[in-house]
Amino acid sequence: MENLIALLVAAPLLGAAVLLCGGRRLDAVGHWIGTVLAAASFVIGALLFADMLGKDAEAREIGQHLFSWIPVGDFQADIAFQLDQLSMTFVLLITGVGTLIHVYSIGYMEHDERRRRFFGYLNLFLAAMLLLVLADNYLLLYVGWEGVGLASYLLIGFWQHKPSAATAAKKAFLVNRVGDMGLSIAIMLMFTTFGTFAFGPVLGRVGETGEGTLTAIALMLLLAACGKSAQVPLQSWLGDAMEGPTPVSALIHAATMVTAGVYLIVRSADIFNAAPNAQLVVTVVGAVTLLFGAIVGCAKDDIKKALAGSTMSQIGYMVLAAGLGPIGYVFAIMHLVTHGFFKAGLFLGAGSVMHGMNDEVDMRKYGGLRKYMPVTFVTFGLGYLAIIGFPGLSGFFSKDKIIEAAFAKGGAEGWIVGGAALLGAALTAYYMTRVMLMTFFGEERWRHRATASPDQPDVEPAAEHQGAHAEPHPHESPKSMTIPMIVLAFGSVFAGAFFGIGDRFVHWLEPVTGHEHGHPPVSALTVTLSTVVVLLLGAGLAYLHYGRRPVPVVAPRGSLLTRAARRDLLQDDFNHVVLVRGGEHLTRSLVYVDHTLVDGVVNGTAASVGGLSGRLRRLQNGYARSYAVSMFGGAAVLIAATLLMRAV
Repeated sequence: MENLIALLVAAPLLGAAVLLCGGRRLDAVGHWIGTVLAAASFVIGALLFADMLGKDAEAREIGQHLFSWIPVGDFQADIAFQLDQLSMTFVLLITGVGTLIHVYSIGYMEHDERRRRFFGYLNLFLAAMLLLVLADNYLLLYVGWEGVGLASYLLIGFWQHKPSAATAAKKAFLVNRVGDMGLSIAIMLMFTTFGTFAFGPVLGRVGETGEGTLTAIALMLLLAACGKSAQVPLQSWLGDAMEGPTPVSALIHAATMVTAGVYLIVRSADIFNAAPNAQLVVTVVGAVTLLFGAIVGCAKDDIKKALAGSTMSQIGYMVLAAGLGPIGYVFAIMHLVTHGFFKAGLFLGAGSVMHGMNDEVDMRKYGGLRKYMPVTFVTFGLGYLAIIGFPGLSGFFSKDKIIEAAFAKGGAEGWIVGGAALLGAALTAYYMTRVMLMTFFGEERWRHRATASPDQPDVEPAAEHQGAHAEPHPHESPKSMTIPMIVLAFGSVFAGAFFGIGDRFVHWLEPVTGHEHGHPPVSALTVTLSTVVVLLLGAGLAYLHYGRRPVPVVAPRGSLLTRAARRDLLQDDFNHVVLVRGGEHLTRSLVYVDHTLVDGVVNGTAASVGGLSGRLRRLQNGYARSYAVSMFGGAAVLIAATLLMRAV
């Protein structure tokens, strides 16, 4: 069965090559080619999974060596794959959710004239992400890592005619290059320390290396993870990435790009376990980001950007869990998988709403859509209940375990990160209830577009601001879009219980990641009850704000915190002041130093030599009489000096 591993990557990679190079002759069938090859990769993954289940836990890891990529003396880089329980989890998530998104895209992109190219990019995204999680060494992982960055750039900026989309794609690409520098430095440090990039030798020899070196490697890996997984301080690209088509948002947030950083940290668990200071930084980054994203999500009126803040926050939970070490690795991946179901369902649901509302994204112009879009309402609602951690649904089992593990860390650190995780749960319930109420309940505010008057302060004048979107006619999406949403809704409901009851997921991943049972200062029941209480408080507060009061079509000015949250807590302003303007001042300073000091020294030296040469040149005038006089004068000086010395 190990010979099938390469086919996991080859199938979508073939699809990308055919669709991007095949030309317009494939326009009529390109979407089917891309979808079938994505599904073929899922089928291969399912076969490998079934074979893996038939083996003992310790014998489930298999590998496939294709060829030596760069053999130069002692330097050896291979194209080789490793399939174990961790990578298999990602394979099934990537190909399963990815295939559903391909199916959804058939209907969503039906009228786009570049649909074939879109599916080619989707296939490329799957292939790069599969290469990333199947590589058996960090250098090949880096190839997949960069492939994911390229595919995200192409997909976020797919609608290039929109300046906002082109800018968002460039922003995502550049911010991720900062993180990629961390991964490249980490790989260099690994090679100089261990003489290899392969996971086995690197992770197996961690005990032979000093803590300082391991801390440096771990921090560089964390920097890389912050870029791909949109964690503080490299989170600014994620909200703008919503400029891409909605299926792209679902793929990035649920199954591919933002999960890559969590995979990198968990795959490198031995390094982080041996570098406790770096592990603490991971925990802090996760805790800060989960609150940062949640606060941003509370203030966004754009439905996709509200969900983007949610993703940032939920990935923060995963990073926090990964920073807890062996007591959290399993739960980080468990939440990643359950999040893949409900977040993909939420984004596809948002796309369905946009499809029925003439691509409107402002939730203040929604309202009362549940009776016009019943399938979307139910599937989106189940995803909503899952993400807020409603008892019995997927998010309840995975997020509750992370909160419990956070308290189990012990000491002041445990109380701080546990409290942050609880606060994040309350904020999650608030902003997601807000999304549900503004979209599916209340007054049908979209009707105001055709009837609003400029004299009404809470309603935006339709004619000036809405253009072609003045008269939406909400309706349910076609089956090609609703069927994937229904399948994902089943995962949102049942996946957590399937993984959590009996600790199935713990037993599955433990041979790869290890696992320790923590000892929280309070009982698991107390943690669970506390989580449910804060959930109800957050949802209740959102109901008071958006369920019992009319929602104005134009957002009120709001508090200082609200205004800051609408601007992503000023992250772009900070980047502009510190990095852009700071870079400009640094560049100007370097130019001044170059012109004044460097050029001054160079030009001054040249001028001095030139001036001296000009003066010396006067002695070489070409007249024989001048040379004779010089010779006579020189001889006279020598004779006089000789006589003087004898006299003395």
